[in-house]
Amino acid sequence: MKVVIASDSFKGSASAKKVCESVKTGILNVIPGAQVTSLPLADGGEGTMENFVYSSNGKVINVTVTDPIGRAVSAAYGVMGDGETVVIEMAQASGLPLLEKEERDPMNATSYGTGELIKHALDAGFRKFIVGLGGSATNDAGVGMLRALGAEFFDINKDRLPDGGFHLKRLATIEESNIDRRIKDSSFVIASDVTNPLCGPRGASVIYGPQKGASKEMVEELDLSLNHFAKVVLKNKKIDMRKLEGGGAAGGMGAALLAFMGAEFKSGINLMMKEIHFEEAIIDADLVITGEGKLDDQTLSGKVIDGVVKLTSKFNVPVIALCGRMNIEAENLNNLGLLSAFSIVPGPCSLEEAIEKVDYWTIQRTEMIIRLFCYHGVCNKDDEEASV
Repeated sequence: MKVVIASDSFKGSASAKKVCESVKTGILNVIPGAQVTSLPLADGGEGTMENFVYSSNGKVINVTVTDPIGRAVSAAYGVMGDGETVVIEMAQASGLPLLEKEERDPMNATSYGTGELIKHALDAGFRKFIVGLGGSATNDAGVGMLRALGAEFFDINKDRLPDGGFHLKRLATIEESNIDRRIKDSSFVIASDVTNPLCGPRGASVIYGPQKGASKEMVEELDLSLNHFAKVVLKNKKIDMRKLEGGGAAGGMGAALLAFMGAEFKSGINLMMKEIHFEEAIIDADLVITGEGKLDDQTLSGKVIDGVVKLTSKFNVPVIALCGRMNIEAENLNNLGLLSAFSIVPGPCSLEEAIEKVDYWTIQRTEMIIRLFCYHGVCNKDDEEASV
C-alpha cells in the first residue's frame, strides 16, 4: 500500500511536519510494510519556508533582523534543494507570533525585517525568490521592506517618514534611486491564498487589521493612509496599487512586491505542490491523507486541502482529511471532493488538552482510517499479514 501524507499545520498545536510524522506512525502501526511519503504543505502562511526546505531537501539560513516593533530578533530564510531558490516567510521577521498581545501595534509596526532577509539573500548571491505572505503583524504596505532595500519616503517638508502604515497619510515623495539594483536581476513570486485588494471594505486594514490589534478607529486611519500611499505611487509609477489582486495580503506587502519589485502572484498551495513535484508523488498512490487545523467553508478558497484534492482528482486517488476542528456542511464536503474527513479530537476537551494530545490523537485516528481501508481490501495480502 502506498500512502502520501500531505498536511498543513494544525495552527498553534503542531507543525505540518509534525502532523505528517504522527500520521506516518499511525499508518506503520497498522501496516509496517506500507510505502509512506511525507510532504508537509502550506499555502503561503505559517510553515511555508520550513515545508519548502524539508520537502526539497534544502537548508535554512539564520539571520538577525528587526522585528515589527524595532527589536533585534533571530529569523531565517530557506534555500530549496535546487540551491538557487530562496524562500522568504514574512512571519519569520515581521510576524504576529513575534509579539505579545499587548505589544501589537499595527499603526507603527514595520516590515523592515522582511527586507533585511531579502537583502541578506541578495548579498549571498541568490536571485530567485518565493515570498510567503501570511501571519504578519504589519499594516505598512511593505514600506518597511522597501526601506531596508534602499527606498526612502518623505513628507512635504522632506523629512523621512517614521515606520508604520499610519504615517503614510503624510507621504509626499518616494525616492527609489538608491533601491538595491540587484532587484532588477531577480525574480519574485508571491505565495499566498489572499486575493484582497489594498484598500476599501475588503482591503488589508479592514479585513486583517483587527487581528493585528487595530480598533475601529485605527482601521479607518490605516485604510486612509494606504489609500493615500497608493495615490502617490500611481502618480510616480503609473501603477494603481488599489487595483492589484492580492495587494492587501500581509498588510499591503503584496502591493509593494507587485508594484515595486515586479513580483508575480501565485496560489501558495499550487506553487508549493509544483515546486516539490507533488504530482509525481501521487500518481500511483492508493491513498492521500491531508489535513489542517480547521476544516470549514473557507477551506474551499485555495487552502491546502482544496489544492490537494483538485490535483489528486486528476488521478482518481482517494483523499481523506484530518483536522482539529470540523465545521463544514456535507454538501461542501462533496464539493471539495474528499472521500471523508475526521476530527482527531475524540470528545469535548480544553484547548490545553488538545495541544498536549494532538500527536497521540492524530496517530490514533490514522490507525482507525487505515484499519478500515484494509478491511475493504485496499491493502494487499502481504500488508495484511504484516499488520496482524
